[in-house]
Amino acid sequence: MKTKTYSESQECIQPLSMDFLTVAQQAAIASYPWVGKGKKNEADGAGTEAMRNQMNLINMQGLIVIGEGEMDEAPMLYIGEELGTGKGPQVDIAVDPVEGTNLMSKGQDNSLTVIAVSPRGSLLHAPDMYMHKIAVGPRAKGCIDIEATLTENMKSVAKAIGKNITELKVMIQDRPRHDDLIKQVFDAGAIVKLFSDGDVTGAIATAIDEMDVDILVGTGGAPEGVIAATALKCLGGDFQAKLAPRNQEEFNRCIQMGLADPDKVLTIDEIVKSDDCFFVATGITDGILLKGVRKKDGTIITNSLIAGGGSIQNFQFIEARHL
Repeated sequence: MKTKTYSESQECIQPLSMDFLTVAQQAAIASYPWVGKGKKNEADGAGTEAMRNQMNLINMQGLIVIGEGEMDEAPMLYIGEELGTGKGPQVDIAVDPVEGTNLMSKGQDNSLTVIAVSPRGSLLHAPDMYMHKIAVGPRAKGCIDIEATLTENMKSVAKAIGKNITELKVMIQDRPRHDDLIKQVFDAGAIVKLFSDGDVTGAIATAIDEMDVDILVGTGGAPEGVIAATALKCLGGDFQAKLAPRNQEEFNRCIQMGLADPDKVLTIDEIVKSDDCFFVATGITDGILLKGVRKKDGTIITNSLIAGGGSIQNFQFIEARHL
């Protein structure tokens, strides 16, 4: 059965993608002066302000569904904030002005500005809590099951992509909570690629052959999971998730946000209900996906990824020079 697409009844949002490319570029440029300064809040604040100012110039009726927190926690890009000129299509927006704030503040690789956009009402309103995740690229689409063991998923993915299980490369965040996952990879003879922060990059890596990652798996932030799922939907990959409330308060929070069954397996089409979505990222520091912001001969150079969903899935890497 064909997935219902919101674009069938609403104005197509793809033309907005280049406007949001500018948003991501400006946010990354604003955060760049704080790289390696040990002040992640200042960097996040600079990126947030630049992002908000630029989004308010776009002809859209934008609604922040994943942002910097609730209204009483964040003065800008708070959940429920309305942005844009008030004209044009109605859209849901999920943002992280600095994905990998710790990395950026320490001058380390793989910090990004990331944005996901989809028609109004089509993005999961994920609470700020942990989420179990598994992601793969297009060749393994339909071959993952988050309720199965990682070993079983590795066997299924290896068969789908025509690899021996010992050739699989599995990306996992380097945390004690993932020790069992890492052990399963080692026991299968597969290859672990550990990373410290920023699992959006790892999810995207599964869908781009040159990045040589077959599976991303682990437990990380739910808001980042929605952004990663949008990127993978645009790139033709697959993503499954389960929310992981740690206590009754977090469980109740899920219910309050409209998630009637917090223990439910969430497929990519339930996290991002529309095919008419897009994803934009701009590098802040160098990483496996994108080069970071650079200055050269009086210009600022940015590198970005823009991926669009819909009937023609596509992605582009864009280097831009800003005077």
